[in-house]
Amino acid sequence: MQINLTGHHVDITDALRDYVNEKFAKLERHFDKVIDVHVVLTHEKTRNQHNQAEANLQVSGNHIHAEASHEDMYAAIDALIDKVDRQLIKHKEKVKDHHRAEGAQRNREQAS
Repeated sequence: MQINLTGHHVDITDALRDYVNEKFAKLERHFDKVIDVHVVLTHEKTRNQHNQAEANLQVSGNHIHAEASHEDMYAAIDALIDKVDRQLIKHKEKVKDHHRAEGAQRNREQAS
């Protein structure tokens, strides 16, 4: 899995880079066909310190986009990982169900 990390108004420190890499590595246990990941970390200086993390994933047969925001950058990354994880599980179930239904239909046709 190729992970590209970009910062917008944020310096990407080694600690942030390692944290993102560690979190996305855990996603591979749910779905191992992630091809490319692009993560953008943004910090906006408004009344509230607002941090946003967004990710675009290219998986086999689909693209997944998720974003999360929080006052703490690490909490924003954690929320982002949770959202991406749910979407990957849903994508995996769709792929699995599609192939299973196709095989069941062939079996019924061959039995007839």
